Amino acid sequence: MTPDRGDPGSRHLVALFGATASGKTAVAVDLAERLPVEVVSADSRQIRRGMRIGTAAPTAEEQAAVRHYLVEIVEPDAPWTLVDWLERARVALDDIWGRGKLPLLLAGTGHYAWALLEGHAVPRVAPNPAFRTDLEGFVAREGAAALHARLEAADPASAGRIEASNVRRVIRALEIIDATGEPVPPLATEPPDFTWNAVGLRWPREELYARADARAAAMYDAGLVEETRALVAAHGDAFDALRSIGYAEALHVLDGSWTPAEALERTQTATHRLIRMQGTWFRDDDERIRWVDARDRAAVLDAIEGAATPPVR
Repeated sequence: MTPDRGDPGSRHLVALFGATASGKTAVAVDLAERLPVEVVSADSRQIRRGMRIGTAAPTAEEQAAVRHYLVEIVEPDAPWTLVDWLERARVALDDIWGRGKLPLLLAGTGHYAWALLEGHAVPRVAPNPAFRTDLEGFVAREGAAALHARLEAADPASAGRIEASNVRRVIRALEIIDATGEPVPPLATEPPDFTWNAVGLRWPREELYARADARAAAMYDAGLVEETRALVAAHGDAFDALRSIGYAEALHVLDGSWTPAEALERTQTATHRLIRMQGTWFRDDDERIRWVDARDRAAVLDAIEGAATPPVR
């Protein structure tokens, strides 16, 4: 299938959902042998340069097999927001469609993917690292419920929309309020100017955990601690990206508080927790996603090829 630039249906994409370690990149490489696809990465960590090992960024060989957008495009400590990603993703999509190709959205970070697919209008407020650090310290001392109470006092409507357990969203809401002096506006959506279909990679949970554990071990074998050391030497140890899974644990190896084996075990545990959390973004009962047994690669590729045909509106 090669989209026709003159056909309104050519502004169509396929979103491939899947938890971390589910094999989305490998599927994209195989798919490129069947369809003229190019990948738009919806991964909040793979945008960073110099963090290839810990983010499981696509290798040079994988990027040679299928073109990737929004991978390793900003410095590790550079400010970055969902708005930045949406703007860059839309430019990438226009480029892909303009050359008659089919975009394949690799949806690893759920709120990135859904913001694009659902047409979210997101407030443009730059991250404030000092403000975030202050609130993270408050949570460590007082707990998530106390932080949520602060949001309740400042913006009851937002507090009603955001659970206390979702500390990152609570902090982001307070950050927007602090920057604008106003409550966070309710989420506004505008239907996107393209069509889309979605396919999901389903793994039995224990098999997915085993895949994630093996990948974490491979990261440490490939030099995750050394990559973390180089990041600290170049950018210090206070930027947000170093708090993500893998790097946060490797920092403890650098300061001598954990052995590499202890850091690996904690990385694996944190990754299991992430996989469970991702289930709230990629729900098995979401009828917009066609879930396919990820162990059957032929069925996965067939499902994506079927999804490449724009839906009838």
